[in-house]
Amino acid sequence: MKKSNVISLSLLVLVLGVFIGFQITFTSAWSQPNWHQTQSGRSVISPENYPYFGFPYSPGILVGDTLYISGHLGRDPQTTELVEGGIQAETRQAIANIQEVLTAADMSLENVATVTAFITDINDFPEFNSVYREYFPNDPPARATVQVAALNVGAQVELQMIAVR
Repeated sequence: MKKSNVISLSLLVLVLGVFIGFQITFTSAWSQPNWHQTQSGRSVISPENYPYFGFPYSPGILVGDTLYISGHLGRDPQTTELVEGGIQAETRQAIANIQEVLTAADMSLENVATVTAFITDINDFPEFNSVYREYFPNDPPARATVQVAALNVGAQVELQMIAVR
């Protein structure tokens, strides 16, 4: 083989290698927006429009195919204030906030395997359950619901979930 052909072939291989490497990097960055992986192999999931409350937690942590979602209150993402309207409105907003985390991890409520619900008054359980059923009408995830003495900012409900791909 001529020296010029070897050089041309080597340059072609180099250019293809750089192009393929760029494609892999670009595709990974494009398909995983709002993710950053830590040294432990877990990815922090932070939705783009997620409000920062100043507390030391991540909205979601993805490890392998399992997404651990922090407890969410019924806070309006624009004002960060608790929505008005009681436990039903708070439940809807908490689920909407969780859906943002799920979407950022390319998941949906259908991926939710388990839910822990914290409510401040067990007498509100029927109202909470009626809203919850709207989001999980068939084959709902495993769930635990517990009454707690109080929640942050006077909330009536907090939801924590685990989702699996």
